[in-house]
Amino acid sequence: MRTQNKQQRRSGFTLVELVVVVLIIGILAAAAAPKMFDTANEAKDSSAEQSLSVIRDAIELYKAENGSYPGTDEATFKAGLDTFLRGKSFPTCPVGNKDDTVRVQTSGAALTVSGTQSWAYDNLTGELIINFTGYDNL
Repeated sequence: MRTQNKQQRRSGFTLVELVVVVLIIGILAAAAAPKMFDTANEAKDSSAEQSLSVIRDAIELYKAENGSYPGTDEATFKAGLDTFLRGKSFPTCPVGNKDDTVRVQTSGAALTVSGTQSWAYDNLTGELIINFTGYDNL
């Protein structure tokens, strides 16, 4: 009779076994969590690159058709690209100030991050950058 009682009590998991399983699951979750949460940053970076590419393509199409780069200020720059953006509004920058403002420079000097606008553009060289530290080299 004693053997039967022992077998009936041993049919489940002990507390120690359950704690070990929970610890292993916790360690696996801790290792996987940073990779899962970093996808938001990767998506933001990818979106920034895509928006930058779309605007740069529109600038080059404008130059090919008109012989010069568009705009001497933000309004004329955006108006010049309107046709080449296929009727869509000017892209909002997904990083930094997260709006569609453009700092237009007419000097031909290298663009640097400054001011509060989301994009920086030079109408002499056609160069366009994201006006936010860390993204200005895309």
